[in-house]
Amino acid sequence: MTQSDQTESLTTHSGLTLAVRPVRKDDGERLRAFFANVATDDLRYRFLSGINEVSSDQIAAMVDVDHKQTEDFLAFVDGDTLVATALIATDPAGERSEVAIVVRADHKHKGIGWTMLNHAAAYAKARGVKSLESVESRQNKSAIEVERDSGFDVKPYPGDSTLVIVSKQLA
Repeated sequence: MTQSDQTESLTTHSGLTLAVRPVRKDDGERLRAFFANVATDDLRYRFLSGINEVSSDQIAAMVDVDHKQTEDFLAFVDGDTLVATALIATDPAGERSEVAIVVRADHKHKGIGWTMLNHAAAYAKARGVKSLESVESRQNKSAIEVERDSGFDVKPYPGDSTLVIVSKQLA
């Protein structure tokens, strides 16, 4: 079994069961359909830009990960409904990872973001990563609250007052 074939069952605090697995090369169309169901504000927060649609190049980058330095976890409910992604990118030294999570609009407020964040943190820690961080828009108050609840610290982003860095020491 390869890394990209592993599926884990995770349960959110609301009792929703997620089937979480690493992205595969053939997930491009699933991701395209998923992002069509993500709220415009959440697209802006995830990509830190004013996009209305995720480009083919962005989708290609999400499915073309090495499963070592970069991983993209997909969360499914009801067998094949993609409801969230959690992208983790680790620096070349393997000490710091950045995470970016997005949840489908019709599946928000069910604990999926919190569960995916904790899954990403556990994954990074198991790989020996010392700190996990995310760059957030200051306006993304719900994500910042979830990250604070998960033990992340919030600090200003150097040189940009519209952003913050949330980080958690894992080791």
